Parts: sequence; structure tokens; C-alpha cells
Amino acid sequence: MIGRGDLGADRAIYIISVAAELAGVHPQTLRIYERKGLLTPERTQGNTRRYSERDIARLKRIQELTSEGLNLAGVMRTMELEDEIQDLRGRYESALQALEEVETRMREAAGTREHNAMVLFKDVRRVRRAMKADELERAGRRRVFPLPPISLS
Repeated sequence: MIGRGDLGADRAIYIISVAAELAGVHPQTLRIYERKGLLTPERTQGNTRRYSERDIARLKRIQELTSEGLNLAGVMRTMELEDEIQDLRGRYESALQALEEVETRMREAAGTREHNAMVLFKDVRRVRRAMKADELERAGRRRVFPLPPISLS
């Protein structure tokens, strides 16, 4: 036998009367919430509403907010903001993870600095001067052209 938790929070399995009973509201209330855009149940091929565990949790949250005195417009806005906060938390966690990966790579690169012949930023000028001096020296050597060999035949 498959338990309710095994089906997943997004699987729409409850008909409107069962969903209403689980949420503690009248089925007509669910229809009103759907018309207002607070809830979007899935539909079967016969156009019957089906509610998931996630829908039931959302219904309970709507009930909490209305019992605290919010009207449906306030509930809608509150839930939009809660969804946005949840999205931002997910993005923050992703960005934090990416930052940690970059920091790890930077530490690894800094640990192998001598092997990669990395130069500290403060030493860049000294290195540039040395490279320029080498370049000038090579350019000076090129100005002296050796004479071609003379053949005595």
C-alpha cells in the first residue's frame, strides 16, 4: 500500500469535497479562491478539480491569514510576497554556493602560486621593467647584422 507521503506534495489526488474537509472550509470557498486566483487546482480530462498536498497547505495558509483579519486581496499580496521571498532565498543559496566554489578555486590557485609562476600585484611594476629591459636588449642585438660568409671560389 502506498502512503500519502509517498505520492509527493505536487500530485493532485483530492477531489474538492475531500480538499475542503482537509482544509476546514466549504467547497464553495475553494471555488471562490480559484476565481480570485489564490489557488489553481489541476483538472482531470472530465474537468474535475483535483488538489494536491501543496494545495491543501496553501488553503490552510489562506485560512490563517483570513483569520488574522486580512481580506482576500491582502491574502493574495501576502502570498505573492511569501513566494517571492522563497524564490529569493533559493537564489541567495545558489549564489552563496557559487561564491564558495569560487573562493575554493581561488584558495587552490593561491596555494599553487609558485608552481604557476604567479606574480603578486605589488611586484607587477618590477616585472614589467625587467621585461622591458629584456626587450630593449634583444632589440639592440638585432641591429647588429653579421656579415654574410665570403666564398673564395
